[in-house]
Amino acid sequence: MRLVPLLLCTILTVPLLNGCQSLRLADNSLTPQRIAFEHSPAGCQGESCPLVNIDTLSFAEQPALNALIERSLLEMTVDGPGAPLPPSLQAYERNFLAEAQPGWSSYLQAKVREQHDGLLILELSSYLATGGAHGMPGRRFINYDRKLEKPLSLQDMLLPGQEDAFWKLAQDAHRRWLAAEKLDQDADYQKTWPFQETANVALTRGAVLLKYDVYSIAPYSSGHPELKIPYPQLNGVLKPQYFPGRG
Repeated sequence: MRLVPLLLCTILTVPLLNGCQSLRLADNSLTPQRIAFEHSPAGCQGESCPLVNIDTLSFAEQPALNALIERSLLEMTVDGPGAPLPPSLQAYERNFLAEAQPGWSSYLQAKVREQHDGLLILELSSYLATGGAHGMPGRRFINYDRKLEKPLSLQDMLLPGQEDAFWKLAQDAHRRWLAAEKLDQDADYQKTWPFQETANVALTRGAVLLKYDVYSIAPYSSGHPELKIPYPQLNGVLKPQYFPGRG
């Protein structure tokens, strides 16, 4: 099933707000231009045709941010150790369709999750189906500090020496998640799917959000589990400027 219905073999450039492209709004947020296209091999017809669906963003006068988004999406296409990184999304699409078998598909998406306090929170998604019972989805966050003009690593977000404290809070969040899913008394489940750290951390308004890949802390059927750390718990752990309202 196609996840995003788009015009086949057509490039769309869709402004996301009132016809304005990449404008700074009254609240100083950015409005990106959406760039979306979906292609199948030339001349192929029918549901079994391989396809590539790419739905990404472009920000006016932000070449470094645009390059970061493209590179991050391309990194999500690498399906094995040592596999080369495609030079561009167009090259990835061309190579995938040249090698694809009937029924194969690849989806890549970048979207704005939130903007607040000088931060741009992007969520990237991927889905690769190359046979088997189901495809493999992926997720990634970019926390882009517009003042520093750079993506933030976890070390950038935390006060010095507080990484262990952060992961202890994440383990507490994991225990709350288990309780909410009624799995906190299931010893076999917890042994099979123990807590792990994740690189997918987002500074959302409501809480610091941790999102996990499938097969990490839960089976495929659970999708992408999300853990939340409330900001009050992060006093003395998170840098003050990254608390909502202080940036």
